Amino acid sequence: MKNHIKYFAVVGVIFLTGCSDTLHNQPVPSPGQHAHVLKATIQKDIALQYLLFVPEQYNPKGPALPLMVFLHGAGERGDDLEKVKVHGPPKIVQNQKDFPFVVVSPQCPQNRWWPNMIQELNVLLDDILARYNVDCQRVYLTGLSMGGYGSWEWGCANPERFAAIAPICGSGQRWRACNLKNTPVWVFHGGQDQVVPLQRSEEMVNALKNCQGNVKLTVYPQAGHDSWTETYNNPELYEWFLSNQKDQ
Repeated sequence: MKNHIKYFAVVGVIFLTGCSDTLHNQPVPSPGQHAHVLKATIQKDIALQYLLFVPEQYNPKGPALPLMVFLHGAGERGDDLEKVKVHGPPKIVQNQKDFPFVVVSPQCPQNRWWPNMIQELNVLLDDILARYNVDCQRVYLTGLSMGGYGSWEWGCANPERFAAIAPICGSGQRWRACNLKNTPVWVFHGGQDQVVPLQRSEEMVNALKNCQGNVKLTVYPQAGHDSWTETYNNPELYEWFLSNQKDQ
């Protein structure tokens, strides 16, 4: 199986004309301020490279397997997929062929930022769900650093897509945190993190707690920014993921 695929999607079409070409077709506006609605279709080509891990127990006609989406950190951006394998699930599955998840690990292009790529990520997830025998009720999201930010952003934007999320040393927009109040969230952070301060995760966790969200925070008191190695080496994380699934 190839270890990466470039995926392209056409979302729509837009037609633009110059101002002078349309003046004769413009309606005569009424004086004053009035409400209007813009309706348009936009075209966007999407190219997103990713790693796909399929465990030994995968059977296209057998039981559907859970799916894990992993978002890497800023240092792994670019067009070299080998960089995506240096941390987290893509590193683990190189030696653990019976890892109990199908794992998709997209690579963020250089000079892009996961929280600004939610549309692309949704198209990728739609494609994976359509083409592989994975359980739509057991889709899990996790990421580290920039990927932790991406996990918060994607989770808040589309909480209905995930059975649980685990952001590591990331942050998000705390005023949107309550979008995740019905999604189990397990947050991880290093107590000595000088890149993304612990406070960033605490703010998101507290915001979720204030709306009775199902959230917990694990802090490694002596850890710096690398709070992901201990997290992804902990079997309890994967047991927790598998204990959660969306309602039918």
